[in-house]
Amino acid sequence: MTGVNGDLTRLSLNQETIKQWSLPELAEGCVKAGVPGVGLWRAPVQEYGVEAAARLIRDAGLTVTSLCRGGFFTAIDPAERAAALADNRAAIDEAATLGTDTLILVSGGLPPGSRDLFAARERIADALAELAPYAADRGVRLAIEPLHPMYASDRCVVSTLAQALDLAERFPAEQVGVVVDTYHLWWDDTVATQITRAGAGGRLASFQLADWITPLPEGVLLGRGQLGDGSVDFRWFRERVDATGFTGPIEVEIFNPALWARDGAEVLAEVAERYRTLVL
Repeated sequence: MTGVNGDLTRLSLNQETIKQWSLPELAEGCVKAGVPGVGLWRAPVQEYGVEAAARLIRDAGLTVTSLCRGGFFTAIDPAERAAALADNRAAIDEAATLGTDTLILVSGGLPPGSRDLFAARERIADALAELAPYAADRGVRLAIEPLHPMYASDRCVVSTLAQALDLAERFPAEQVGVVVDTYHLWWDDTVATQITRAGAGGRLASFQLADWITPLPEGVLLGRGQLGDGSVDFRWFRERVDATGFTGPIEVEIFNPALWARDGAEVLAEVAERYRTLVL
């Protein structure tokens, strides 16, 4: 489903897309623009107060479509691993308080001195085994997000949707799903097959949009583009995700200082227009 006449019924605005807005400004701006969903990040939510944030979003009539992020499971040191698990349990509790059933996971890169990608992925599986039942008891599903391979060394050793599904499929579908993020997956010529696989297994937990623009900035984290400014065919992705039967939110998540320097309402209006013309 794409909504009726290009409407915004499935659109969700990730908080980082308009980072310059406070939580109250985010809620007010989305209500004014007719955007029904928001994706939240832990740090600003914690700063505002998790319960207060939940109340703010609920009172505005908005839906929290995801919370970002949990993860970083690949440490070898036992104390570091214990700390990561404790932090993820806190993230699960925060997601439950906010009323979202989706906690996005950035799984973690290679530990210092290690070159063993396979062992790192097994440590992710070990962490999921501990956390997935805890999350399920609280109505939260863990959503593994594959990141572009350029992040494999320091941020996420899960680089393809196939790798994410290989991990997720060790666990019940209602406990562990996957994220389809166009920024990270647009280059992969197997992604259509893997989206079908994810849908058939009931694994599609989140669908996120951002464009790929070049040249990449130094540091690469803040190089996501506004919809339509780069190389991604958003309608192609949306059609394949929809073909699986997925009818959930479509979340726009862009990290870009140029957008953060602009008026937030202007950016949101642009997002909505690009969404209508390029995604639906």
